[in-house]
Amino acid sequence: MRRLYRRAAETPGAGPDATDDGPVATVASAARTDTASRLHAFNRFEIKYLVPQTQADDLRAELGRYMDEDAYSGATGYPITSLYYDTPGLRFYWEKIEGLRFRRKLRVRHYGTADDLTADSMVFVEIKQRVNRVTQKRRVRLPYRAALRLCSPQGYAPVGDVSSRERAFLDEVATLVGELDLRPTVTTGYHREAWVGREADLGLRITLDHRLRGRDRDFHLSSESLNRLTLPPGLSILEVKANERVPAWVTDTAARMSLDLVRISKYCQSVQAFGLAPRSLMHVADEVDEILRPAPDQAPGRLHSTPARPPTPTGVDDAPTRQGAPTR
Repeated sequence: MRRLYRRAAETPGAGPDATDDGPVATVASAARTDTASRLHAFNRFEIKYLVPQTQADDLRAELGRYMDEDAYSGATGYPITSLYYDTPGLRFYWEKIEGLRFRRKLRVRHYGTADDLTADSMVFVEIKQRVNRVTQKRRVRLPYRAALRLCSPQGYAPVGDVSSRERAFLDEVATLVGELDLRPTVTTGYHREAWVGREADLGLRITLDHRLRGRDRDFHLSSESLNRLTLPPGLSILEVKANERVPAWVTDTAARMSLDLVRISKYCQSVQAFGLAPRSLMHVADEVDEILRPAPDQAPGRLHSTPARPPTPTGVDDAPTRQGAPTR
């Protein structure tokens, strides 16, 4: 097994205490640690819906009645690109497909356009895990160069003091990469709009993600390689994230708009779109299959349930996160 990481890290940067997963949720409270930490962690419940683009404006109007636009989203949103790591046998993918009660993923995530990214740009190294029904996410903010080293056999060699919480997280990433032989597997990208709850719903966060795409090669997050659509462009993913409960008005709105509740993973969508893994025999027909597959005797656009392999979109999205790309 590779050595974990040499003790000590660069002096943590200052930043606000954060409670969500937006672009700059970077620094945990120093009062909770022995040293100021760049590590941020939180637990929450998540549910997801598929949203046809024809209903997106009505949904925005409904969300605006109860929620405020995220400070970093504004009227147009922001792009997100992530690099996912997995084992040679796609262990993390299969843990999701087979519905393990405890499962996790490792990724490097960049908020912003590809033109914004340099070796010194700040990105996040994240471990996202599921424990029964609760989603837990822990992440640390590092320069892109250091993030890639941390997630490689080369390892990250920080300098200076770090908190015990941050040290434990860096050790965990290094151990995962070394013991499981993790390597870059796919990228995902999309454009996100975000809302935050107000008053009684302060712990609520809702996001709407458009133009899901990815690559199974050329893993540099600012690569100009073509991206392949991993979900039909007429569909977006609505994610509802709550600390304790999902407000009744959210589920009522979804029911009134006939939105489809799905168990969808952007990472798994990329793996399946590129044919990196076959369908698991242990997994029932995916809800996305049921929604997207037309029956042979139905006209295109009608919805039908069939336990077939998930669709493999043929469209490409040419560097959509570069400056000047449409936001919706």
